[in-house]
Amino acid sequence: MKAKLGMSPIAWWNDDLAELSDDVSLEECLRQSRSAGFTGMEMGRRFPSDPDVMLPILREADVTLCGGWFSGTLVDEEMARNKDRIQPMIDLFKAVNAPCIVYGEVGRSIQGDRSKPLATKPKLSGDEMKAYARRLTEFGEWCAEQGMPLSYHHHMAAVVETEPELDAFMRHSGEGIPLLLDAGHLAFAGGDVLRAIDNHHKRINHVHVKDVRMGVIDSLDRTRQSFLDAVALGAFTVPGDGSLDFGAIVQRLADNGYEGWFVVEAEQDPKKNPPLKMAQVGYKELMRVMTASGYTVETQGFPNA
Repeated sequence: MKAKLGMSPIAWWNDDLAELSDDVSLEECLRQSRSAGFTGMEMGRRFPSDPDVMLPILREADVTLCGGWFSGTLVDEEMARNKDRIQPMIDLFKAVNAPCIVYGEVGRSIQGDRSKPLATKPKLSGDEMKAYARRLTEFGEWCAEQGMPLSYHHHMAAVVETEPELDAFMRHSGEGIPLLLDAGHLAFAGGDVLRAIDNHHKRINHVHVKDVRMGVIDSLDRTRQSFLDAVALGAFTVPGDGSLDFGAIVQRLADNGYEGWFVVEAEQDPKKNPPLKMAQVGYKELMRVMTASGYTVETQGFPNA
């Protein structure tokens, strides 16, 4: 089985917490991640939006674009508005041959609001979840028809956070909206990562190998502290530096036939946790567990670099 290893630039620059950002260029971010062994990078705020500008940068770094976040609002906002906003991203991602766009629901979400405690996260009624899942399926089908599949990101502090919420969303949605499995977000929400893989592996088309520090998570006062407070306190880290058993997680994905991208997304303070060092730690651990699980990890970055 084949796999590819990528990173998210959130280890270098945090869009929600400016204080958790390193003053490094896009080129330096790509150089560091590639030197650690990673062949892909998800899109971040310092990436150009013009493929004619982006492609030479990726080629020079020998890195491919392996995804990127779209802030969706389909829980509240009409389909047409979301189509209009995502179309330029579809065009860009097709031009640089990215595998998918990551759909993250920000409607009603408190993930970017430090004044809102975790316990106040939005919740959908059963009927609301059914309608929402149907809209996402339709939207995912439309994006695929445009030539770019989506990958739905369950997320802390959003409308699909917990394992029961994920199960309900998957039950009422269809194959038109594939799933991004994020081990760290599911563990933070109290879910069972291995059970989620067993239940939903047929729809998984992208994986975030985010690790967590359960000591930090368990000490949170969710009636008072926010998702961003948890990030600032160090709730997340790279595989090999946290509490999750990625040997078991990767093995379960292998057992269920997953092939594709494994992306390290680990936002934390770059001064306390230098991104290059953390990238090296994450890559070493992933290569260890992926080799043990029978994966062949692709080493080529930008095609024909």
